[in-house]
Amino acid sequence: MSIVTPEAVRLEFAPAGVATRMLGLFIDLAIQLAALLALGLVVGLTTSGGVSETAAVILTLVGLFLIILGYPVACESLWNGRTVGKAALGLRVRTKEGAPIRFRHAAIRGALGLVDFWLTLGAAATISVLVTRDSQRLGDLAAGTLVLRERTAASLTSSAFAFYPPPGWEAYAGALDVGAMTPDQYGLVRGYLLRASEMTPAARHHLALRLANPLTAILAHQPPEGVQAEPFLHCAAAAYQRLHRAPERTPPY
Repeated sequence: MSIVTPEAVRLEFAPAGVATRMLGLFIDLAIQLAALLALGLVVGLTTSGGVSETAAVILTLVGLFLIILGYPVACESLWNGRTVGKAALGLRVRTKEGAPIRFRHAAIRGALGLVDFWLTLGAAATISVLVTRDSQRLGDLAAGTLVLRERTAASLTSSAFAFYPPPGWEAYAGALDVGAMTPDQYGLVRGYLLRASEMTPAARHHLALRLANPLTAILAHQPPEGVQAEPFLHCAAAAYQRLHRAPERTPPY
């Protein structure tokens, strides 16, 4: 599957199939059901221990909220689009533009998950995934997200390329700390750099900003004055390759 950005840049990803998503869901449901059983035991013990019925009801409601809604929302927000089940199957949730999801995406997915999975016993999710072009359940449609196979998300092409900082920026690239940069983020930067020459100047500049701004936030780095978005991406890609010792051949420009 190709994700086409508004700037007509195509990024290649592999969508998760229904079977893979269901296996990941079963793992997550098993964890949630085990937590619900533990909650029942705790409530039973507190009730038998003399705790008031009101307190037991409050504990039950809070526990149900945290297990059913809080678990997937917290995992996807804090674990870059993954839950335990998704991680086990190599899946990750991304936005339709290929970017990492944020809390609002996870919250919408979690809220609609009550309909997708719990209220309809998974029927709504299954039908939606089967009939939509991008295999999206209701939560994905509302949040603007996709479930992708993580193991191939960073492989935009089968060719390997080396990236170098612009002339005179070698020292800056050498001091750039990209330890927080994930393979997925590197894959997006790599895809842009490989296709930048195919874009119009305006689209090239706009997309470079869209990639550079969140990356600087992830790296907790403020580029010095005069460091533009695209040269920064070149420096970040070069620093990432140096960090992971992955020499590649130079891309055509």
